[in-house]
Amino acid sequence: MSRTALLFDLDGTLIDSVYQHVLAWKEALDAEGVELSVWRIHRKVGMSGGLFTHILLRETGLEITEKRLERLRIRHAEAFNRYHAQHAVRALPGARELLAHLTAQRMPWAIATSGRMETAAHNLAALGVDPEKVPVVTRDMVRHAKPDPDLFIAAADRLGVDIQHSLVIGDSVWDMLAAQRARTLGIGLLSGGYGQDELERAGAFRVYEDPADLLRHIDEIVARE
Repeated sequence: MSRTALLFDLDGTLIDSVYQHVLAWKEALDAEGVELSVWRIHRKVGMSGGLFTHILLRETGLEITEKRLERLRIRHAEAFNRYHAQHAVRALPGARELLAHLTAQRMPWAIATSGRMETAAHNLAALGVDPEKVPVVTRDMVRHAKPDPDLFIAAADRLGVDIQHSLVIGDSVWDMLAAQRARTLGIGLLSGGYGQDELERAGAFRVYEDPADLLRHIDEIVARE
């Protein structure tokens, strides 16, 4: 039997960055005069930035223009990178150890993130991941991001494996929906702020606390040769 490939989301799954993204989006939206509570923003984090801003602008009734969307994207990236520079963004407990274990056991893995490389680069560095050596798929490499399955399908293709023989590891309902649409299993982590019941309702096959907890239970989910 071939080994199971693990396809990881990045923010909230391997990197403790969800709330920094929320605050960065809050700052960007405030600058555009879009008043939204932080909790409403959090419920959208995990989907693609473009879809995220389209939904929020539509919900507020403000005009959606390409210039406004581009300003929001740039302001979000600038704010998030500033938070990172202030040492507010770190790898989640067990993240580096989990990836090292998979590599040592020759279990294929890749990263698929709704972010663009302008924000993902810092997070990859925090994990010690070299995108020249590890398959990393970012938003600008696919037509649609989460909750569409394109990111994870592309990541599986980069590994040369069948998406249906892979596992999607994520922290949001958008990751789990993408896994279902890719016709593969989703593994949920609580480290992004979604509850176990929410992740399970969105299709999570198993739910763990964080990467460290997943590593402790890794034999529950990976196929043996």
